[in-house]
Amino acid sequence: MNLEQLRDFCLAKPGVEETFPFGPETLVFKVMGKMFALTGLDSIDPSVNLKCDPEKAILLRETYPCVLPGYHMNKQNWNTVMLDGSVADILVREWIDDSYRLVCDSLTKKLKAELAEMS
Repeated sequence: MNLEQLRDFCLAKPGVEETFPFGPETLVFKVMGKMFALTGLDSIDPSVNLKCDPEKAILLRETYPCVLPGYHMNKQNWNTVMLDGSVADILVREWIDDSYRLVCDSLTKKLKAELAEMS
């Protein structure tokens, strides 16, 4: 998966916007204002940070060499996935979906209702 495919996949989800809160080199995807994925635009080796269930985060790191503790993030809840082609795109999309779902589950009732109207 390249950065353009990552961007397209993230932006296709309901309630998602792209922002640059950390500067022009870091693209952040938010659902209803809450971050679920971010990627560096100036990296030689593309990667994406994704929110993850803490137990699953450890399992993924142990199973896939391209999955690392979240760079500049809470290592318990975030993984950095190197987009080096070592895992199938379908797995990366699944991990993005998991991150999106985790954030959606944490939204307030009001925001969940607004998001449901967008779907």
